[in-house]
Amino acid sequence: MDLEHLNAALARGDWQGAEAILAPLTKAAKAHPSLLYNHGKVLMELGRHAEAIACLKRAVRAAPGHAAAWFEMGRAAIDTGDLATALEGFDRALTLDPSDGDARRNLGRVALRLGRYDIARAAWAGLPGDGEAALALYRVACETGDPDAPEMRRALLARHPDRAAVIRTLVRVSKGAIPLNL
Repeated sequence: MDLEHLNAALARGDWQGAEAILAPLTKAAKAHPSLLYNHGKVLMELGRHAEAIACLKRAVRAAPGHAAAWFEMGRAAIDTGDLATALEGFDRALTLDPSDGDARRNLGRVALRLGRYDIARAAWAGLPGDGEAALALYRVACETGDPDAPEMRRALLARHPDRAAVIRTLVRVSKGAIPLNL
């Protein structure tokens, strides 16, 4: 294996060249998880997201504790519209590395899109003081009939720095009835 050529291709962003080196190496049934991970990343750069997911799934089967591979699988899955796989990827990445704010944020976003409000609430609650988290938690409260939703709305209107984002969130959860007196 010519790692020097692979590292050079990766460093200069030569995704085609890197893919040509990695493809034969990852065909082996017992390909090393790091090769599978890197091949998956290269395939994502080439816009071949379904192939990337397949490579990254092999990587996490071989190394279930590979948090970065789980995360990248989630990213690739979003690009293919496979939100269930994205949810699984970000959930596993966050479980393996609870300090990963990107995994937490992406898990929260995907869970909201899927209507998985329990998962969304838990993900966003881990980002205290975050403006996007405050809006997402309000959305979850509205969707689940949380009695704290009106107080959360008042707090958003009074203190959230991004007024436009607050209005967009109010419209999303209004279910056809936006209060005229905000």
